Amino acid sequence: MRRKRIISSLLLACCLTVLSPSAKMVNANSTNPKTIAPKKTTDISAKQPEIVGKSAITVDFETGEIIYAKDIDTKRYPASITKLITGLVFAEHKQKNDEIPYTEDCLKQPEESLAKNYPGKIKVGETMNADDVMKTLLLFSANDAATMMADSVAGSSAKFSELMNKKAKELGLKSTHFVTPNGLHDNNHYTTAYDLSILSKAAFHNDWVRETMGTKDATVTLAGKFPLPMTNRNKNLGKDGCIGGKTGLTTPAGRCLTAIYEKNGRKIIGVVLKSEYGADDTQVFKDMNKIIDWSFAQQRSVYAEKGQIIETVKATYKPLKFFGPTKTVDVPIKLNENVEYYANYVNNKETTFSLSDTSTNAWDLAKNSDSLKVKVSERTYSKTYAATADITKGMLIKANLGLYAGAAIAVIVIVFLIMTIIKLIGSNKRRRRRKKSIF
Repeated sequence: MRRKRIISSLLLACCLTVLSPSAKMVNANSTNPKTIAPKKTTDISAKQPEIVGKSAITVDFETGEIIYAKDIDTKRYPASITKLITGLVFAEHKQKNDEIPYTEDCLKQPEESLAKNYPGKIKVGETMNADDVMKTLLLFSANDAATMMADSVAGSSAKFSELMNKKAKELGLKSTHFVTPNGLHDNNHYTTAYDLSILSKAAFHNDWVRETMGTKDATVTLAGKFPLPMTNRNKNLGKDGCIGGKTGLTTPAGRCLTAIYEKNGRKIIGVVLKSEYGADDTQVFKDMNKIIDWSFAQQRSVYAEKGQIIETVKATYKPLKFFGPTKTVDVPIKLNENVEYYANYVNNKETTFSLSDTSTNAWDLAKNSDSLKVKVSERTYSKTYAATADITKGMLIKANLGLYAGAAIAVIVIVFLIMTIIKLIGSNKRRRRRKKSIF
């Protein structure tokens, strides 16, 4: 019996040695790499064209990538660019053939307006075709046309502004607040170049608004009897790829312009705020041409290179797969391709990397090392890139050779002990049989 207890104790000790959780933790990579910050191309703001406008932006129409950026998040007054959202809300509530009345509030609006610029051509109570009102709003930029829209949709400009702000929220305009439908100055009526790029895209997606702001010349009829020719105030329209836009001007806002350009099947949105009127009212249009021409010529730069470590994840595993000590290993995640972007101060600051959901088990990572995805995000734009976990089964095995050797020795000892026990038991049985035969 004493011999059996000794043998049992030896077996238990061997098992504890193999399975002990106090074994030293090791890394699959002996250099223990840390996450390296993505390589950022030098800010090219200095290479951007100089313009008079205080804020400006260009954005790829399809992807939302910011190409040119100058003070894009500073709150500024939009002046009559406001009429884009006025027209958009109006288009969502009315049809082209609806008759829109001219109200008392319309009569109170200053120039530019139908009543002030064309006295006697339209009176309170008379109506205009909704499509003509839209043209008057976006081509001539009539302040009373905006009031006609507001009163017909919501009953007053104040209530209409609630719809404008609701729409702004739906579009994700986070730094924008509207007070008036025509953009006449109010300290609490503001936006940013970035927000206006989003609004311009939304307006362009509306068929009625897109068609109207892309119209160079039109004739509208006032009060059903007075034809009135109009020319779009956007002097760039129809030139060098400009297919739409909206102008704006107040003293606090300065000269403002938003526009959409299309060249070689690609569209870019441009916004310039707080430029100058100038002697011949051409400065804001020159500003726009500069940033648009420059933006169409730009190529993406390398933000992070193929093979670069963009993150190091901590993975756990059991060297003996399903039992034994749990260990931790740092696993570098490397890019399988270059990450490219438009270099500007906004993207340099805001571009982020995020690893898609993946197992944190080291054995799983080693098995599926080439199936990882990294999401690279810039504001509203994002793209997914292929990545690799820098870990293999061979690394894990190599890092645990001492443990495996110990386990193998333990197994050999256990097998030896088991065979010894079997042999001892067999010997005891033979002795007992011999003793029985003697007696």
